[in-house]
Amino acid sequence: MKLYIITGACGSGKSTMKDALESILDNTKYACIDCDEVGLNWWDYAGTERESKYKDDTLAKAAQMAEGKDMIFVSCINPQDYMASQEIPECIESTDFIVLSPADEEIIRRLKARPAERGFTSDEKIEPHVGFNRWFRKNKGKFNLFIDNTDQSVDETAKMIEKFINRN
Repeated sequence: MKLYIITGACGSGKSTMKDALESILDNTKYACIDCDEVGLNWWDYAGTERESKYKDDTLAKAAQMAEGKDMIFVSCINPQDYMASQEIPECIESTDFIVLSPADEEIIRRLKARPAERGFTSDEKIEPHVGFNRWFRKNKGKFNLFIDNTDQSVDETAKMIEKFINRN
């Protein structure tokens, strides 16, 4: 199985992109899975002796859900953590990182537009996500595909990703 990880800061458009890709990719070949869909809850791991297993368990569960298809996995995965410490299921043959990274101002606008229950209620809550976005932009040459989707439509971005995936 090939793994394509769509990552980026909160507000970068990952879940929106997953939905768009589901409608244009061949679902007999590709499984589009958001980390939020695997049924595991971070708070069940937080503060326990198995806290570090959350990411491993989430990826393993997503790989199971993909049922052998190449997987487009949507998550805020930090590529450094993935490479250094993530336990990769044996069925995954290769991993490509696709980064969505709009301008910081766009991240701020998108997060402030979310409902209050999502937790982005102050500049202090938003700033770490802007910082993560800056890290992606600073390191953009290190990823298989880096997309500045500030001024791109969802369809334009989805077509870029589809082209990248289908070339492999």
